[in-house]
Amino acid sequence: MDFILSPWPWYVAGPLITLVMFLLFFFGKKFGVSSNLENICAIGGAGKLVDFFKFDWRKNTWNLLFVVGLIIGGFISGQWLTPDVAVVLDNPQTVTDLSELGFQNIGAQYLPDEIFGTETMFSLKGFLILIIAGVFVGFGSRYAGGCTSGHAIVGLSNLELPSLISVIGFFIGGLVMTWFILPLLF
Repeated sequence: MDFILSPWPWYVAGPLITLVMFLLFFFGKKFGVSSNLENICAIGGAGKLVDFFKFDWRKNTWNLLFVVGLIIGGFISGQWLTPDVAVVLDNPQTVTDLSELGFQNIGAQYLPDEIFGTETMFSLKGFLILIIAGVFVGFGSRYAGGCTSGHAIVGLSNLELPSLISVIGFFIGGLVMTWFILPLLF
């Protein structure tokens, strides 16, 4: 059976996110995807080498199950929720800019092969980009005390000033990447 489900509209997804945040707050839990890396390191025995990882990871089992749900949800989204239609690009300047960056078949798919194709990822350039980006994301989320989802969803909903500063930094970093670094990579 080959069908596409429609993504949930904002007026359903938004209140559900709010409900989850309220329940986490009510039960004294903190949501964070990047903190699971610490849990995985603790499970793997990193506490034998580094004291930072000496903690009871079993207290965060619920968060590990959340990551498993993210993986399953990503698979479901990729298989059944991603429309297989052309992307409508109304601005001719966008098409021109993407062409100048070397993109082919602009608007033909949601995930262009120039970025997400297996041939690209397994090239030396693609592999180096993935490794360097992974290090930056890991360092940044550790330095900021959490990842984008943790700060933007949980931190801002708890009115935490460090999260506001982090989210502003994430947006500035995204703009710098989009306008200055990404054009150098393509």
